[in-house]
Amino acid sequence: MLPRPEMVLIDVDGTLVDSVPDLAYCVDEMLKQLDMPTRGEASVRHWVGNGVERLVQRGLINALDGEPDEAIYEKALPIFRALYAENTSKRSRLYDGVEDALEFLVTTGVKIGCVTNKASEFTLPLLRDLGISEYFETVLCGDMVERRKPDPQPLLLSAEKLGVSPAASMMIGDSMSDVEAARAAGFSIICMSYGYNHGEDIRDHHPDAVVDSMTEIIDLVAW
Repeated sequence: MLPRPEMVLIDVDGTLVDSVPDLAYCVDEMLKQLDMPTRGEASVRHWVGNGVERLVQRGLINALDGEPDEAIYEKALPIFRALYAENTSKRSRLYDGVEDALEFLVTTGVKIGCVTNKASEFTLPLLRDLGISEYFETVLCGDMVERRKPDPQPLLLSAEKLGVSPAASMMIGDSMSDVEAARAAGFSIICMSYGYNHGEDIRDHHPDAVVDSMTEIIDLVAW
């Protein structure tokens, strides 16, 4: 059993929400407007997790690593942003067990927050449209900080805002960035097995626990 935290911070993409269907649609529509080949949902699922800017770059070069031509990128990014603003939640869905887990966390009295690298212009409508925004006492997005995950800054700022020590805090995420940020911040960390981790098994990054459904935290932590 993991010790009971005073605060739980939860990632969005790949943890709460399967957002890839909307992201893949927008990447492919962007590429069509640029007269470039589409990439498909499987490729986008491999690329997400580091913010919109990096996703656009990966879509342009059709690879996880590398940089596109700057002129093409400067043209592509506003196209993607416009598309995603209109398609933030049309195809995205909560993972099974998310609502039940959030309902349970409310009953424990712990503080609940959300920390994501996704920009606020997309995160806040997504949480609202999927009906879970009211669960979070704080939502900290990628454009609200100087340094995003895997840097610990977003986690530490959230803990400070909610008045909780890092040692009494837990992160729930899905990626190596979440694990690195949690370790650097002094948080415990639980990861979802189904998330977005660039094709790597999250177990290889040694979180405190890996679960297949968020409801498993009910029996995993000494609430």
